[in-house]
Amino acid sequence: MRRGFTLLEVLLASIILGTGLAAILVSMSQSQRMMLSSSYLQTAQEVMDLGDMAYPLADVQDPDQDLDVSETKATELWDIVAGAHGPKLTREQEDKYREYTWERVALNRNDSEEEIARLGNLYTVRVIVRWGNGRTSKREEESYVTFWRKKE
Repeated sequence: MRRGFTLLEVLLASIILGTGLAAILVSMSQSQRMMLSSSYLQTAQEVMDLGDMAYPLADVQDPDQDLDVSETKATELWDIVAGAHGPKLTREQEDKYREYTWERVALNRNDSEEEIARLGNLYTVRVIVRWGNGRTSKREEESYVTFWRKKE
């Protein structure tokens, strides 16, 4: 009667164990990437909110002058929202918002007055938040589209 395992059995067990460990490592890597992406998107949402507070659509009077807002750093948005006597950004917040910018663009502002009137004086507005490392060419962005109606 033989005791122990044959070389073939040990080899097969090693292959099964190695495959299982490789699957676990791949899944951990994907999970880490997903958590990082989620963190970026959460910060992008915060920057969108800051931009909407700094430049509310409700305050727009003239679409030719007030609707578009050029790309603005998130730290500048904070300063606008907080005001001169408001709370300052902490070092953690500065690091978090450093690579983020906010922009608002009217997509149909160049349409004729007749076309805008035909749409019920409705403007299509896109809000864009961009982030990423400025040293590399990889920049990411998140955006949403909303509408603004010109008062008659």
